[in-house]
Amino acid sequence: MAEKTFLDAIREAMSEEMRNDKNVVLVGEDIGVYGGCFGVSRGMLAEFGTEQMLETPISEEGFMDMAMGASMVGMRPIVEIMFGDFSTLVSDGLINHAAKYRFMTGGQVDVPLVFRAPFGSGTGAAAQHSQSLETMYTNTPGLKIVYPATPYDAKGLLKSAIQDDGPVLFFENKLLYRTRGEVPEGEYTVEIGKADIKREGNDVSIISYSRMLPVCLEAAAKLADEGINAEVVDLRSLKPLDTETIVESVKKTSRALVVHEAPVFGGFAGEVVSSIMESEAFYYLDSPVERLGGKEMPVPYNPDLEKQIVPVVDDIMESVRKMIKK
Repeated sequence: MAEKTFLDAIREAMSEEMRNDKNVVLVGEDIGVYGGCFGVSRGMLAEFGTEQMLETPISEEGFMDMAMGASMVGMRPIVEIMFGDFSTLVSDGLINHAAKYRFMTGGQVDVPLVFRAPFGSGTGAAAQHSQSLETMYTNTPGLKIVYPATPYDAKGLLKSAIQDDGPVLFFENKLLYRTRGEVPEGEYTVEIGKADIKREGNDVSIISYSRMLPVCLEAAAKLADEGINAEVVDLRSLKPLDTETIVESVKKTSRALVVHEAPVFGGFAGEVVSSIMESEAFYYLDSPVERLGGKEMPVPYNPDLEKQIVPVVDDIMESVRKMIKK
């Protein structure tokens, strides 16, 4: 094991797959000379050159459709968008085309495309560059959606996404790029659609993904000092969703809190709550399943207001305390 940043893990996954298969190409704005908006592809141009590193004009819809067409004839493009908010510009290609071609052609056409995008608040980038839009895509059959929280999972899941024969949306949180964690030397993959128990516990299941995962782990550590033993479940993949792991965790703890950065209304927590309520875990519950998410407003530019828009450690701890008392 070597300790690496989340950012380095993503770069390593792309580089390994591009070495293994010349049909794997990285497509996007400023990915080459500049090294990517957040530096993810820095240094890759020197190794892979312009045949595998395709710098594009500022035309997200155009290069998304180009990559989609290339994927249908044997290429495996990785499309990078500078900010996940701009995925609205390519949503037609993802939702109305990439997600549907295999179905519409009776399985004759695969779309082995990976769409990478950084989401989330906390960088002072204001309302149009700080959103969490995952539920915009989770309601679309034909798409797989991955949202890792650790360097280990980021590398393993990205390699699985690149090797997958269907369109995979790989979402990254901007505040996780500089976080560090152990990553094995050599090649490995993490299966898409499998959640992971990041902390074992018996009193409550805290279920989360991406940036909120380390916040939940910190809250769980502090709750342990109060005698509350929280289990922390990292979804890792939103679609397919590992309901089995969720259900087994809740059956063990009898309580569940679902936490994410996106606003609560219409957020992905609703799907997780339904997966619990519609399963045998319902009969094990000692208190109602609860959700904790972002405020119902655009992300403020003011840094003090921005910090208050998403759940923090104290919010999670208070929610758990109330559940335990019920």
